Amino acid sequence: MTGTGRLADERARGPLRVVLADDQALLRGALRVLVESEPDMEVVGEATDGAEAVELARTANPDVVLMDIRMPRTDGLAATREITADPELTGVAVLVLTTFEADEYVVQAILAGAAGFLGKGAEPEELLGGIRTVAAGDALLSPSATKSLIARFVSQQIDAGVRTVAGLDALTVREREVLIEVAGGLSNAAIAVRLGVSPLTVKTHINHTMAKLAARDRAQLVVAAYESGLVRPHPR
Repeated sequence: MTGTGRLADERARGPLRVVLADDQALLRGALRVLVESEPDMEVVGEATDGAEAVELARTANPDVVLMDIRMPRTDGLAATREITADPELTGVAVLVLTTFEADEYVVQAILAGAAGFLGKGAEPEELLGGIRTVAAGDALLSPSATKSLIARFVSQQIDAGVRTVAGLDALTVREREVLIEVAGGLSNAAIAVRLGVSPLTVKTHINHTMAKLAARDRAQLVVAAYESGLVRPHPR
């Protein structure tokens, strides 16, 4: 069974399955209590480093891995790359937990395939909502400060102002319009209202754009939009 098929099957059978990856036992314990307080979620494994997180992604059939970045042996970035590069794990979403000190790693996490990220100081409702968001296949890129952070760091990575993004020339005018709105952090419903189309049409355009740009999810679409120069970072 493919990762996507497995994910759909798991959701049909029961609650969202979550793996916790953090080297701090106290934090893992707090996250477990929070996640398992929800009737639609369960913790199916805990990892103390990235290598264990990858192994659990392959054996515990999770929908979401909550991934710390700074861990011993294999860090969260390397583990995220390994998970998202595995065709058997396409149904596993990685939600990175970061701190203010680790903000320089945020864009690296997105480029590694993370579906989004949250600060470790996030409110419980925000964290639980984030798990549901990435499990549903959406990117967690709000609030606006997060988009600003991505824009700032992506702009620093561009050597000559823009980077050639494979597949961008193949996008239709409408697909480019939708990509710009996605990079602005708008939901499908909000994009539909702005462009005067249905949410289903927006979703179709996003799926086509992801295929043309070889993007795993909306988060990578945002990075591609900034790196290509299609969207410019706002002055701070």
